[in-house]
Amino acid sequence: MLSITCKIGIKAVIYLAYRFGEHTGIKEIAASINASEHTVGKLLQVLVKKGVINSMKGPSGGFYITRAQRRQPVMNVLQAIDGNELFTACVLGLNKCSSTQPCPMHHDFKPARDQIKAFFTTRRIADLCDGVNDGWAYLVN
Repeated sequence: MLSITCKIGIKAVIYLAYRFGEHTGIKEIAASINASEHTVGKLLQVLVKKGVINSMKGPSGGFYITRAQRRQPVMNVLQAIDGNELFTACVLGLNKCSSTQPCPMHHDFKPARDQIKAFFTTRRIADLCDGVNDGWAYLVN
């Protein structure tokens, strides 16, 4: 479903939302979500470029998220990293799969895919952060 890279990106954004109001460095984010600093660094730059998060250079710099960015749907993170392929590509990888020319799984998979899309579209970053803040959800094993 989601690429490993996208999962790391979502965890990083949730972590920044958890640390709302602070500027956080790559090392801290990577350690907190149990991911490679190199991967996290590249992902954060992509997310900054797409406007999902912000960064500030300098000694008191780092990555951060604004109040408005906390209210954006998780879909923005997914699209910035993986694009829309999860919601448009054939589950079997066929080039020409549609309602009029379906693959054997199309009609069974489409409702599930629509539910997943609705989840990512309606859930905000802040919604996912709330569980971490309250201590009932975790970003690492």
